[in-house]
Amino acid sequence: MTPLIKIKNLAVELQQKVILSQVNLSLAKGEILGLVGPSGCGKTTLLNTLAGFIDQNAGTITINTDAKAINISVDNMLPAEQRNIGMIFQDYALFPHLSVSDNIRFGLKKLAKTVQEKRCQELLNLLELADFAHRYPHQLSGGQQQRVAIARALAPQPSLLLLDEPFSNIDARLRHELMLEIRQLLKRLNMTAIFVTHNKDEVFTFADKIAVMDSGKVLQVGTPAEVCQQPNSWQVADFLQLGSWLPVALLSNGPAPSITSLLGNLEQQLINVGNVSLLDDSRHLQVLVQANAMSLSPTTSNNVIVEHISVTEQGYHYLLRSIIQDSPLAFRQLSFNSRELFALGTELAIKITAEHLLLYQAANETRNAE
Repeated sequence: MTPLIKIKNLAVELQQKVILSQVNLSLAKGEILGLVGPSGCGKTTLLNTLAGFIDQNAGTITINTDAKAINISVDNMLPAEQRNIGMIFQDYALFPHLSVSDNIRFGLKKLAKTVQEKRCQELLNLLELADFAHRYPHQLSGGQQQRVAIARALAPQPSLLLLDEPFSNIDARLRHELMLEIRQLLKRLNMTAIFVTHNKDEVFTFADKIAVMDSGKVLQVGTPAEVCQQPNSWQVADFLQLGSWLPVALLSNGPAPSITSLLGNLEQQLINVGNVSLLDDSRHLQVLVQANAMSLSPTTSNNVIVEHISVTEQGYHYLLRSIIQDSPLAFRQLSFNSRELFALGTELAIKITAEHLLLYQAANETRNAE
């Protein structure tokens, strides 16, 4: 199947600094992609480059519309208005002096007035804004303003919709409901969309696919379930906060490696080494351990101390540090869930109960996902 959009080896430099490098992505018609990654990794730059607000320095962007293929390259840098792409900005960028209807019609000035009116009314009805057609942006709630921004972006009937942190200005209480509502709308319209977010929960709710970026590169692309279950690097697992990092040392190499930690030997677990090249020097290996993948161990000596306590819907969440700190395998923040309440400073005996563990080459500086 021909993808609606295909990005190949895209690179962007701004002020002699590489912002995007070797970006490769493709989306089928109707798919929704969530771009996530740390601040400054290039997510918004990628959106602005696709939209035509920033020029690329290398690579190609191909958009396959129903009528023709739009090819964008260094030699064919199409202006934004010729790309058939709609964009919704973080602050919605509604015109304060225009009514809801006039905001929606703003990009339709080249069309006949009858066509403008018909399309505007269709979008007002579709987004449940008909009762607010003559109101101004300051008279609307955040959710209503977002609907107007989406209606205005959809009015020219773009092939691709770009959204920059679309839910960041919405009250947390309404965010989940609005995400589901907008997702259903895009699916009903078979609209292809790419959105930027810092919130991984938004991706799991809103997106069909997730792309994790770091330092201007796409580290991994897949469904949210695929990426969470098999992150291909410690950066992906760390950003998505999929667990805590437990330093380990190699006891025996091979297809089924045996490793040890300050929580004991991990010989019974299935260790997935992924892209890791196991080294003789194992001081820089770590396994990803989820908070629910450990339990109290009445048969072993105490090995951790409670450093922090918080309350969750499932019970209590603890941050633990190893009792032994003068070891390369020491740790300071290991997440652990329990229904039992322990006091700060309590010493506990913990063991790993997970049947599968993911092993990674550690970063130069250990990071802990809470």
